[in-house]
Amino acid sequence: MRIAIASDHGGFDQKAPLIAHLKGRGHSVSDFGPDTDESVDYPDYAGPVAHAVSVGDADRGVLICGTGIGMSITADKVPGVRAAPVQNVTFAHLFRQHNDGNVLCLSGRFVSLEDNLAIVDEFLATEFEGGRHTARVEKAMREDTPSAQRSGC
Repeated sequence: MRIAIASDHGGFDQKAPLIAHLKGRGHSVSDFGPDTDESVDYPDYAGPVAHAVSVGDADRGVLICGTGIGMSITADKVPGVRAAPVQNVTFAHLFRQHNDGNVLCLSGRFVSLEDNLAIVDEFLATEFEGGRHTARVEKAMREDTPSAQRSGC
């Protein structure tokens, strides 16, 4: 699988071990930065990862900031992206299974590396269930369309 990954300074310490883990599992990883732990603005890194997923240059994205929240707010604004901050394996499973999530946002400050590795593994291993969830995801994704173009709104 092709994975796009980035962090800000709050998630920087976990990024390199996550990349090594992903590569060790046979994934192709594109690192969108940063290259140091100096303070940066998370939208500058979340945006490029989200766009890579949106246009199909990456199958999934992984973002790490202090909480995962800022990265998810930014990434979720990109059309075609379903991003969420996830703090445990169960939520990672449900995020994929029910929401067909494609950009995982992790907390580098409040979740251990060990737990984040397990969360990433679950996110990548879980398939979208489809069925009753398909129509719900489609309804959610209609919000990517400007309101003037929406039908029935």
